[in-house]
Amino acid sequence: MNLPFFIARRYILSRKSHQVINIISWVSLAGIAVGTMALIVVLSVFNGFEHLVIGLMNTFDPDLEITPVQGKTFDPYTLPEDQMQRLPGVVSFARVIEENALMRYRGHQHIVTLKGVDESYVRSSPLDTLLLDGEFRLREGEVEQVVVGAGVAWFLEMNIRDRMSPAEIYIPRRGKGYSANPLDAFNRELVFPAGVFSVQQEFDTRYALVSLELMRRLLNYEREVTSIEVRLSEGTDEEEVKASMQALAGESFRVRDRMEQQETLYRIMRTERWAIFFILTFIVIIAAFNMVGSVSMLVIDKRKDLAVLWSLGANRALLRGIFLGQGVMLTLAGALAGLLAGAILCWLQQQFGLIRLGGTEGSFVVDAYPVKMAFRDFLVVLVTVGAIGLVASWLPTLRLKEGENRRFYLSR
Repeated sequence: MNLPFFIARRYILSRKSHQVINIISWVSLAGIAVGTMALIVVLSVFNGFEHLVIGLMNTFDPDLEITPVQGKTFDPYTLPEDQMQRLPGVVSFARVIEENALMRYRGHQHIVTLKGVDESYVRSSPLDTLLLDGEFRLREGEVEQVVVGAGVAWFLEMNIRDRMSPAEIYIPRRGKGYSANPLDAFNRELVFPAGVFSVQQEFDTRYALVSLELMRRLLNYEREVTSIEVRLSEGTDEEEVKASMQALAGESFRVRDRMEQQETLYRIMRTERWAIFFILTFIVIIAAFNMVGSVSMLVIDKRKDLAVLWSLGANRALLRGIFLGQGVMLTLAGALAGLLAGAILCWLQQQFGLIRLGGTEGSFVVDAYPVKMAFRDFLVVLVTVGAIGLVASWLPTLRLKEGENRRFYLSR
């Protein structure tokens, strides 16, 4: 065994001449353990929320989205759709039109993002798994229907069981000049509510889904679409399909994956995660600097032992290594204890949902705080806490000096 670490281990386990030194050492260990546990728990909760939000958004957002580089609409027949649909893993190839519109229902009105989709979207979209009420149906015979987000339904006080009260959709007519009747400036369609979905607040308060044919009538489009949404089968190499589609589409089109479609949201989540990590790391730094006092007190307590070791031929590096080793071992013990405690707490939360979200049962997508442990978090936290403890243990050893009669002390 390495001699400095052997002596350091004996110093940790042995009784000190002053009980306060033992107390300071164990307080240092406990502080590091609690800080490490907090880091693991908070990062795991962030992972859980991120996994939950991404899972919900993936239900609404496609795996890949094709949009024009310039302009808002394009003719889908300018794309080699047959070749794209034959790419390995492509499940659906849905044409989509999105436009802002005014929706009115029983005297209430709300601005929505109206999304017109074709049958391919309806057949392949997992949105029906997030329906709060009704059915995911955009047409019943010749009757046009709409599926709205929970926020839109709330603003309009919509009742999907009322078959006598349709919703009105208004979109400005393109190229319409001045008219004495303001209603002449809008295209209007009637739709009956069919279902209410809930994904995430940003989507729930904005989106309403209708058929692609209805959107084309409202906008006076013939073949134009605003995007094409592509869904892939599970296990498909998304990057490979994306590169192939981009090559087929050419420079006039942009193929975006889910991260690029919601780039702002992903950036915000990453920023919040790192901000919380650094805040908790600062708390660990404060706790770790109890190690400075612990090592300093031990140096004072073991001055006679240091003089004996010096007489036996030990150099200053070995003596410093003893106290550095003590700090490192206390830090690692605290870090490992914190990692274990954090893992146990996260597992208990996963299995039993001990800490629940506020509100009534069923008012959120999940009732308890979601938790998802990741090995990289454990590794990052262990390295971070270990580095902090190493620095905190190393600082007091720099002041270790030899005085008269080989008495060691800490210089100012």
